[in-house]
Amino acid sequence: MKIIFRRAVLMLPLVGVLGSCTNFLDVNVTPNNPTSVPPSVLLPSSEIGTAFASANEINRFTSTIMQQIAGAANSPATYDIYSTTGADFGNQWRFELYGGSLVNYQKVIDIASASNSPAYTGIAKIMKAYTFSMATDIWGDVPYSQALQGEAFPQPRVDKQEDIYKGNQSLQIQSLFDLVREGLADLDKTSATKPGNDDVIFKGDLNKWRRAGNTMLLKFANTISRKEPALAKQIIDQVIASGNFITSNADDLNVFFGASVGSRDPRYEYTNVSSFKDDILLSTRYLNLLQGLNDPRLPVFFTKPAANYVTWDNGQRGTLPSPTSSWSRYNAYVTGANGEGPVRLITNFQRAFILAESALVLGTAGDPQALYTEGIRASMTLAGQTAAQIDAYLAANPKVAILSGSTQEKLAQIITQKYIAFTGNGLELWNDWRRTGYPTQQPAQNAAGVDATRPVRAVYVTFENERNPNFPNPAPQSNVKVWWDVD
Repeated sequence: MKIIFRRAVLMLPLVGVLGSCTNFLDVNVTPNNPTSVPPSVLLPSSEIGTAFASANEINRFTSTIMQQIAGAANSPATYDIYSTTGADFGNQWRFELYGGSLVNYQKVIDIASASNSPAYTGIAKIMKAYTFSMATDIWGDVPYSQALQGEAFPQPRVDKQEDIYKGNQSLQIQSLFDLVREGLADLDKTSATKPGNDDVIFKGDLNKWRRAGNTMLLKFANTISRKEPALAKQIIDQVIASGNFITSNADDLNVFFGASVGSRDPRYEYTNVSSFKDDILLSTRYLNLLQGLNDPRLPVFFTKPAANYVTWDNGQRGTLPSPTSSWSRYNAYVTGANGEGPVRLITNFQRAFILAESALVLGTAGDPQALYTEGIRASMTLAGQTAAQIDAYLAANPKVAILSGSTQEKLAQIITQKYIAFTGNGLELWNDWRRTGYPTQQPAQNAAGVDATRPVRAVYVTFENERNPNFPNPAPQSNVKVWWDVD
């Protein structure tokens, strides 16, 4: 009960902004939203909901098992030794994803379609695709094509992850790629109404949405690139040829929160405010990695209240460092100075690292070295480093700056720098590690879980598995790879 209460408390800011779905408790039933609610009311809560889901419990789980933070108590300490069950992530499935942002995006699409407002449907389709990608990347096969359709499918089919990413015409499953493309096409249509400040991401700038949508296609292609290299290359080539993707930090798809109680980034609430703020701290292993690379982003990413960084090793048991006020925790780069974030979902540095990897491994256009350096520069610039400081760092650290060795060794460098750049977005860290095996990490101390191995999927939430006979029985455990994970 204590764990459930903790998760519910940290979900309150989301419920506050998702007023349109506070009564929605079932992923398969449309919420009772009045049809008169305009898309301008639903869109901001949807966008914030996706970011909240990314930054809340899912981030604590993934950032812990990926050893950027360590679990000191409660659920994070359990995650740290690889233990996870169907009792985890019920709120994330039920309230934050299916019953939160996803159902709101669908309602935006329905209402905006009826009012001839494709500017809204375009944004909603792009973000719906991103949010469904989160669900399938976390759980594997999930309700997708029949989800969010109310009484038509009270127990929706669980679609295969392969079909979610690639589509399946015979089963009437639209691919995530085509959902994004459909959204991009909507943005080019004449729209009776257009978003402004109600679009909390780009303030209604449809050109930025076009760049973000195309960069999202790069992300999805990168995700499946080990399983479907030819398809991934085809999609990446198409996006490169379009020239219309994120190339500047100013175009990052970020979601900002408020700085007042009830509207703050969940990472800030958990780290600085809640009664569970002493559940997590900086991992000793991540400290060692960044110090070993002389990385100037370390003090930007994590605090140092004492003379030295105070950390905890992953899976460690024993007496925790004292006092807790000396612990190194997420810094303002991740949480915002007062809880405003942002949550970084699709970024310029991510695009550069994706293209560096695809040029290296798939043979797409571009110089892997130049793109790799571009990714480092973009990340370090976000962390407040000047161009001169970045130049000096790269000159002084050639083992970081220069790709060298075999293709796999170069890939390890690219993914390691992407891992560092995405501090605070644990799902992206976990996705890349599952795809590539990088960065190479030693198991946590006292590793338990299934076969004492790091989870490669989340276990289906128990109540959904029990209520819907379309879920597999027995359900796959945390050591069963998702479709695109072939490492």
